[in-house]
Amino acid sequence: MKRNTLSRRSLIGTALLGLAGVAAAQTPGNWPDRPIRYVVAGPAGGGMDVFTRMIADKVQSSLKQPVVVENKPGANGMIGNGAVAKAAGDGHTFLFTASSSIAINPLMVAKMPYDTEKELVPVTQMGTGGIVLVANPATGLKNLRDLVQFAKTHPGKLSYGSWGNGSTGHLVMEGIKKENGVFITHIPYKSTASEIVDLLSGSLDVAFTDVASPLPHIRSGKLVALGATGAARGPGLPDVPTLAEQGYNFDAEGWFGVFAQGGSPPAIVQRMNEEINKALATEDLRQRFTAQNLTIPPARSAAEFASIVKADIQRWQGLAKVIHLTPQ
Repeated sequence: MKRNTLSRRSLIGTALLGLAGVAAAQTPGNWPDRPIRYVVAGPAGGGMDVFTRMIADKVQSSLKQPVVVENKPGANGMIGNGAVAKAAGDGHTFLFTASSSIAINPLMVAKMPYDTEKELVPVTQMGTGGIVLVANPATGLKNLRDLVQFAKTHPGKLSYGSWGNGSTGHLVMEGIKKENGVFITHIPYKSTASEIVDLLSGSLDVAFTDVASPLPHIRSGKLVALGATGAARGPGLPDVPTLAEQGYNFDAEGWFGVFAQGGSPPAIVQRMNEEINKALATEDLRQRFTAQNLTIPPARSAAEFASIVKADIQRWQGLAKVIHLTPQ
């Protein structure tokens, strides 16, 4: 009996040690053991940068390590994305980027400097919001129908801006043109801020911009919102109908997302997912996002966000075929 008891105890002890070893392998251990780097694939002061810094403040308080935010704008997010894709996969570097840089860049660039699907791992979705089609009031345009009608009756008279070739604004407008058989000249800009300057001066007729930048000008009447992409109206512009409501049935919803380098330990990816979701659940962040016409989505796992990324890539690939987009 004693031998059996000892044997059972030994087996239990061995099993517990084994479980402890598995747990140790599955947890980040002493992570983070040095400052964490958040790379923003956009300019300082932009909407994504502001929200990233708000999240960074909360995450560093929770993890007891500094979170350093670095801005690496340019090439529709490819510079920032590439910096993280080629970083050491040690779980201390994370990317904050926009949906267009993930889903559209591979459609536009024949030789990508990194492999988006292999070298960037989805962590979590930060915020959702479409893009807004805005116009100078002098155009007299009020909605999408006005835009299409004017373009039909005045071919070649209208020009539109986007924040670059291959941006969501560029592709969505090209889809609208294709569906309605109209011609509107595309003028690519380096940033949304530059578009808004020209819209306000009247040197640009209409433009697709992000959801936050034009808000004060729309509210003051200096710009007119003609519509917005997305499945639902933005919280900051509840009176502005979506393009889908106006008959253009392409409802891709833009988002800001967080990614890790492809070699990052899964346990660290999960932990960062939890930390960012926890920060996004705070009331002050929710209020700030709403004020900027963005919606914080329900807390999603890394796997759920990965499914969203995959579906968006397929959706944009479908539009690329419709407008006969070819990579350069």
